Amino acid sequence: MNALRAFEAIARHLSFARAADELHVTPAALSHQIKGLEDQLGVPLFHRRARSIELTEAGDMLYPGLHAGFEALHDAIGRLGRRKEDRFLVISATPGFTAKWLVPRLWKFLNQHPEVDPRLAASLAVADFTADGVDVAIRLSDGHHPELYVEKLFDDSVVPVCSPRLIEAGLRTVDDLARFSLIHYDIPTSSQRPPNWSEWLEVAGAHGIDGSRGLRFNVADHALDAAVAAAGVSMSYKLIASDDVHNGRLVIPFGPQLPITERAYHFVCPKGHETRPKVRAFRDWLFAEMAETKAKWVPFDAATSTGSSR
Repeated sequence: MNALRAFEAIARHLSFARAADELHVTPAALSHQIKGLEDQLGVPLFHRRARSIELTEAGDMLYPGLHAGFEALHDAIGRLGRRKEDRFLVISATPGFTAKWLVPRLWKFLNQHPEVDPRLAASLAVADFTADGVDVAIRLSDGHHPELYVEKLFDDSVVPVCSPRLIEAGLRTVDDLARFSLIHYDIPTSSQRPPNWSEWLEVAGAHGIDGSRGLRFNVADHALDAAVAAAGVSMSYKLIASDDVHNGRLVIPFGPQLPITERAYHFVCPKGHETRPKVRAFRDWLFAEMAETKAKWVPFDAATSTGSSR
């Protein structure tokens, strides 16, 4: 096989030196392989001139079929590689959304679509679909991306959440927050931040409480984990708190909830890619799961969207 490969490269270039460069061997090694092939076939394959080589009649007969065979082999291996590559679906989403909402549900997508291998890329950075090989992204943005395919996924709000143990410890009204630690999620300054504790306390009418004190985290799911552990009361995105609230690990002690204006969660991918089978499958599954999340929030929204408990 090596000798046939050597012959094909030499015949294509009509040069031992260029063929040696392509195959990363020495011209002497190629000459040895060709001599062995000629001995095995019983015919010469090249006319060796002073500064050039030419195919013999036998070489002319052998080359076209051999060249086509190697091309077909290369194409077959390429198709196999592309098929394997097409199994991958690179999903970019924020760390909090990935950890608290997407990952706990992803097993359902895997069961429905075993032909797809998701690759999760959790980041606050804007997805680079070309440089990073991202297929789809889920981002909290204004949705204005004219160069991309965009669908709104969820209009979010922020709400206070805490462990049920804090309710047992006496957290009943907004004024009681003075006796409990506040948990903050500080996102990078390059990103638009959600309403913070000070803004929420002002809307709630609690003017005697310092909204700057307490624990601070730079990752949203870490702040929620601290709240689950009863370390304090966290101001959280409603969406990423969904599972902890609906499973009873967290409660919403009182309202109001503050909508995140001018931004929402969006499903984003390059234009035209929304029709690709793996992207379409993920998009349809994602919106079906989000519909279930929205439905579960209806009774909570009615209780916390207006007013506060003083």
